[in-house]
Amino acid sequence: MLFGEDVATPLAWGVVLSTLIFVAALQAFGFIGGKSSSRVKGKQEEPLEEDDELSSLASLHQPVNTTGSCACGMTENGCGSCGPSDAALGDGCCGGGGDSCACMAGDATDGMSVASSVGPTGRAGMPKDEFRRWKKTHPEEWRAQRNEAVALKSGRQSPAMRAQQPKGEPLLILFGTQTGNSEQFAKEMQEEASERGFDGLAVDMQTFNVETLPRHKTVFFLLSTHTGGTPVPNAKQFFDAIVNKQRPQDWLRGVKFAVLGLGHSEYGENFCTPAVQLDRRLEELSGQRMHVVVKDDEARIKEEYERWKEQIWQDAQQANNMAVFGPGDESSSDESDAGSAFAGSDDEHDMEDLGNVIEGGKNENASKAPKQMVNDNLRKTLTKQGYRIVGSHSGVKLCRWTKSMLRGRGGCYKHTFYGISSYQCMESTPSLACANKCTFCWRHHKNPVGTSWRWETDDPQTLVDGFMANHRNMIKSMRTVPGVKPERLAEAETIRHCALSLVGEPIIYPHINKFLRLLHQNGISSFLVTNAQFPDKMDALVPCTQLYVSIDAPTPETLKAVDRPLFSDFWERFLASIDSLRRKGQRTVFRLTLVKEHNMTEVQQYAELVKRGKPEFIEIKGVTFCGGKRSEMSMNNVPWHDEVVAFGLDLASILDDYELCCEHAHSCCILLAQKKFKRGDEWWTWIDFDKFIQLSESGNPFSTEDYMVKTPEWAVFGKGIPGDGGFDPQETRIRRGDVRIAKGGGC
Repeated sequence: MLFGEDVATPLAWGVVLSTLIFVAALQAFGFIGGKSSSRVKGKQEEPLEEDDELSSLASLHQPVNTTGSCACGMTENGCGSCGPSDAALGDGCCGGGGDSCACMAGDATDGMSVASSVGPTGRAGMPKDEFRRWKKTHPEEWRAQRNEAVALKSGRQSPAMRAQQPKGEPLLILFGTQTGNSEQFAKEMQEEASERGFDGLAVDMQTFNVETLPRHKTVFFLLSTHTGGTPVPNAKQFFDAIVNKQRPQDWLRGVKFAVLGLGHSEYGENFCTPAVQLDRRLEELSGQRMHVVVKDDEARIKEEYERWKEQIWQDAQQANNMAVFGPGDESSSDESDAGSAFAGSDDEHDMEDLGNVIEGGKNENASKAPKQMVNDNLRKTLTKQGYRIVGSHSGVKLCRWTKSMLRGRGGCYKHTFYGISSYQCMESTPSLACANKCTFCWRHHKNPVGTSWRWETDDPQTLVDGFMANHRNMIKSMRTVPGVKPERLAEAETIRHCALSLVGEPIIYPHINKFLRLLHQNGISSFLVTNAQFPDKMDALVPCTQLYVSIDAPTPETLKAVDRPLFSDFWERFLASIDSLRRKGQRTVFRLTLVKEHNMTEVQQYAELVKRGKPEFIEIKGVTFCGGKRSEMSMNNVPWHDEVVAFGLDLASILDDYELCCEHAHSCCILLAQKKFKRGDEWWTWIDFDKFIQLSESGNPFSTEDYMVKTPEWAVFGKGIPGDGGFDPQETRIRRGDVRIAKGGGC
């Protein structure tokens, strides 16, 4: 025996006593059997029996009785919410139909054990078994409503007390959004509604029941525009149910409405077309227009929305015979000159027209001088995303691969394919504006758009100096980051490369040629990417180290769906840009971004474009999913590296003069090159950057072969680290939960 008999007995009793105390504690806190007693942060919740809980929860949703003992306002015609017809139950319908009222005790005669006249989900007559299922599948909603029901039961707040709280005039704000702008504005108006005398509710068109629209007295519609002048996908079903469906001519009689369209004026005749069509259809259905439809240009979206919002509040207040108050106003106005200027008008207006009317015409002779591309709101947004804005239309940002290589954790695919030092590369753009709205844009469409240069223009020397200064400041900020190699941090002060692919369309900057020459004069190579919509600019372009054309789709239909170009003749411009690329004497690249379920099936058509443009290299990369609240993509659209490789091999099999030569598995990217870059069994895809600078400054003609360098073996497809092809062996590959150091090799 471990213990003697004298010790064993008291020890055993001690163990038993401790166990009993522990079990009692568990019971007290509701972890094991016994009557449960929920305890949250020391606060006792009042228990409710199931029947009591059901009736208490129902009371949260029942309208207050103002016509008698029936909560729905029962009359001789039936349910006070829906009337004699029970074909379509209203939000406040008791479920009793035309002959009875289910609000009254004993009136539910369907034989079911009815939990409440209006259950927790708002449905009429929820049975107990359905309530139990709902309770299990919606625990958070149940807990929140149960706590409120307990408060009602204890008398802390009754439905009658709630009804006495002022709510204002009901207002429905419907939004159809793609990138989140309409939703943001709608929710801002919902918050502001109470200050204007309204009880506002913002609802996504995607979830709204169109058939209930006639029951709402005042409605704002905020609708964004999609490709080809169509409504955004999230609002299409709602749009079709109103615009393209037969309805009684007086369907919206008594409904007051106003429509705001959001889009880009660069889309020309398609600018806010869905909003205009919706506005006209609402009027055809006998809706009362409070304000003409307004088209908000995304180039000035925030400022124009604010101007429209101020005007529409006044119009809505007047339409509802309310005193016209603004936030903090102490006096009212019986009339609004700005609002009355639109009364009865059938025409739509863009925001500049609206500004002229509101301002009493004082903008009619406003200066036509170019505006700055980056306004205060856009500057704030881009700065928050890590951009350093230079001048009025340009930006620079520290690339993640620059940070990675400063820490010795690997470089980007350009390091593997062409030999750049990622920690000496500056990512920038002289133009934040673009002529496309690509579905996979990794900048979430926060940058401006445009089909031509119409902004103030900064001097190229100012841009180059600003880029270099801001980039070096961001490099210096890396000093305190753990793992940064001191020797690389010092070398990073010398900028060797400039990737003109940050965002936007750099080639439309009016002084792009002088800008490129200034880079080269500072010993900086240039990698310029264009979206193939400005062939004339490509023809006039001076030699850069490497010129890219984005080939996001091989047919006009797919290109329109993926890139959503602003130009109506986008396909002709696309082909002309490919022809221009073919005439270039320096390194040229097709860059393909693969998006599953969008642009990966038409391999033969891609091959035809390659034969036409004859690029020296073809970069094929899987799309990067960047998230976003309203992203049109998901991880399901991101191809695996093996799928990208398979696509590249299929493409190379169709083309006689190309082979798969390099890969960077970490970036899900591969490189096809013309066979002229293969000498024997060796590939020569790397660049002698010093030689290129000399050649570009000489003024003499030169070709690609004049500045190419042998590609190291670790960068060649199939010869690198298994599973990590293209990873530089001098770097340290960091994985979650694992650190692997690749030995040997090097550049």
